[in-house]
Amino acid sequence: MKKISQLEQHQRGNVFIAQCPSREVLNHITSRWGILVLIALNDGAWHRFSELRKKITGISEKMLSQTLQTLERDGFLTRIAHPVVPPHVEYQLTQRGHTVTQKAAVLVEWLEDNIIDIQSLQSQYDQTRMAQESSLQAKK
Repeated sequence: MKKISQLEQHQRGNVFIAQCPSREVLNHITSRWGILVLIALNDGAWHRFSELRKKITGISEKMLSQTLQTLERDGFLTRIAHPVVPPHVEYQLTQRGHTVTQKAAVLVEWLEDNIIDIQSLQSQYDQTRMAQESSLQAKK
């Protein structure tokens, strides 16, 4: 495995260092809404704000707006505001956004394919944990 110098690490980024800007961007991508917005824009088309809001159920207008602004600032999407009334704003992934979204989409696809098994494991864990806690309470 090739060793990376401190200079290369700084130029490359290191998400394990709290002050590294790469950690902040990682947080933007993997935030509660960030990854969903990226995946929603993954088809290459332009999408209106209202379309995204309908597609991503549970997101408020405020959170969608903040998430879009953050991802635009990071260079992951492009925003076009058409000069009409009522306002008509559209969003699309940039090439950088498309690249990161392809990687995130693999995780999302894996999760969707394995959710039944994960839920089963969660249930087993919860039952085991409850049994252990009951046993500890009985010993007191």
